[in-house]
Amino acid sequence: MEQIRQIGEVLGSLKTLMIFHNEIKINQRQCILLFDSFNLAFNSITQQIKNHLKFDERHTKWKSLEHPLKELHRIFREGEQYIKNCIELRDYWGRAIALNRNTDCVEFYIHNLLWCLPVVFEAIETISEITGSEQEEINMRRIIISQKYCEEWINRTFFDHKFGKCYLVHQEMCQRFDSVFREDKWLLSETISEKRSKSPTKQENRLSELLLSPKDKIFPCSVLIGSPDYQVRRRLGTNGAKYKEIQWMGESFAMKHAIGEGEVEILVNEIAVYSSLAHPNVMNYICAFSDEDKRECFLVMELMSKDLLRYIKEVCSTRRKVTFPLLVAVDIMLQISRGMEYLHSKEIYHGDLNPSNILIKAKNSSHDSYLQVKVANFGLPLSKSPKNSEAKNPCIWYAPEVLLGQDHFKYTEKADVYSFAMICFELLTGKVPFEDSHLQGDKMSRNIRAGERPLFPFPSPKYLANLTKRCWHADPLQRPSFSSISRILRYIKRFLVLNPDIGQGETPNPSMDYFEIDALVSKNLSKCGRKKGFRVWEIPFEMYAYRVIERERTNANFVKENNLDSESEGASVCGDENSSHGNLSSEDSLSNSVSLMSNGGSEGSKKGSMSKKLDGKAQKQTGQHQKAKTARPSPQLATCTRSMSLNNGHLQPVVMSPGRRRKSTDSEL
Repeated sequence: MEQIRQIGEVLGSLKTLMIFHNEIKINQRQCILLFDSFNLAFNSITQQIKNHLKFDERHTKWKSLEHPLKELHRIFREGEQYIKNCIELRDYWGRAIALNRNTDCVEFYIHNLLWCLPVVFEAIETISEITGSEQEEINMRRIIISQKYCEEWINRTFFDHKFGKCYLVHQEMCQRFDSVFREDKWLLSETISEKRSKSPTKQENRLSELLLSPKDKIFPCSVLIGSPDYQVRRRLGTNGAKYKEIQWMGESFAMKHAIGEGEVEILVNEIAVYSSLAHPNVMNYICAFSDEDKRECFLVMELMSKDLLRYIKEVCSTRRKVTFPLLVAVDIMLQISRGMEYLHSKEIYHGDLNPSNILIKAKNSSHDSYLQVKVANFGLPLSKSPKNSEAKNPCIWYAPEVLLGQDHFKYTEKADVYSFAMICFELLTGKVPFEDSHLQGDKMSRNIRAGERPLFPFPSPKYLANLTKRCWHADPLQRPSFSSISRILRYIKRFLVLNPDIGQGETPNPSMDYFEIDALVSKNLSKCGRKKGFRVWEIPFEMYAYRVIERERTNANFVKENNLDSESEGASVCGDENSSHGNLSSEDSLSNSVSLMSNGGSEGSKKGSMSKKLDGKAQKQTGQHQKAKTARPSPQLATCTRSMSLNNGHLQPVVMSPGRRRKSTDSEL
């Protein structure tokens, strides 16, 4: 209940802010959409809790809901900060320049919300299966939940019709997700036109033109340097002569400064690449300026704190085995994968993906180690890429086919996936790949081409180690795409949220190989006629499809194991029966022995001695058979039994597996 209360507090704060939604001058429609999404999500979750859980069991059975709700609360807080940034206008022009091309509302905050909703619903369903004390009621709920996850429902049209409103992906919401960015762009142009009609200054006219012009247009340096509050504050990173932090129009930005004809040409090429891109996990280019007389060029970008290489060095120590909490590491991996998925959808390949080209900063109001991650310095030829002076052995980040000297393999999807795997290894272990090796340069390159890879320490999460190993596979065709990697990481993140105690003691593993599930999900997505390119409103359906396939395959494997155990146990018991009674039926054998015993003749004693020999032989065979059986206990005990009855004066025996026979009680005798 505490987590629900905290989420309600954030929502209440947002309701107060949104009283003045008409006063929001930047990204107004996106703020309204985000608030509406949070409100609908909260109502949907509370309705599910009311329908499936019992309030008086909140202290005893709701524990597994705590961590998913904590994750949802974090998402709400981050969204609240975004809306506050859009409402708070210290300087309209600076805030408009910083935020007008920002797609974080849908691609980041709503993405995270649509991922978290299925996780919270699954936690509620898990609790509902043990809610109450009436077994009939519990069984009924289990049947209802099992009917929800049927393979027949893995159809986008069926899913939207049945679950669209619950998961916030019905047609109306999807249309809003798709159009909201364009609506805000139109509103911005209307606002600027209104400002222009009120006798603006020369500087305001220049800024108006900057905001309304195509993103790849390069403006005169006077627009930047001539601004009264323009100020260079400090140099950034190891390439301090090129990168600087500046203060401009009341906002802080990063600026890349190129001097000379060669460097200016390189920067102009970068602008041509960056200008068409907009994604929360790709470095955000804002605007460019040039001075042809001085042969200078300036590229203004979003300000980040540092690169991932420096961050890992700062927080990692020799005593610490893992740099990040596991959930945070997976979140960083997912953000990198999403950025690369977006670039590859635009047919832009990085070619030099490593921690020095991953920029990070702490998320607003985040006290739990979560970071905002952006891919930078992509799509540049090797001779033009910024050199990483701190990299002692740069070959460790390159795929084997690239190390062979075949440059046409450098800028490919699969080469980027290999480099991503090495980053994953460092995030999961806190160790630079091959840092324990004494080899350098050509010798290291030769070993990598021969198949050498870093070794994961023990214990490591098997599902994450398998993902990393698949990504650095020697055969490029065996490496997954970033679309597949992102889907798998979203589902792994769901697994970690539902199992928050992972890392404390023995590490549980998912019931199935995620690559096997993803192959089946991809097949279903292609049948549904999925369009090229990822859209965030597809996440609930993807998560649902993963869950259905996981449940179906897990149940099938469980039934298969039970059948094998039943056959094995049945063969053992029936074998005991056959060996103890020879080829005769149990009824004939028992009736003969009873009649002989009643006569008390010598023939009966002979038969009795023969029966003892047969019993001894049967026990010997049974012992041999039991040794051959697997030691794993079966979920169900299947035995070859006959009911006890008195038919026509004959007692029908109960045949039980040796080792499970019990002594008869007095009442039975």
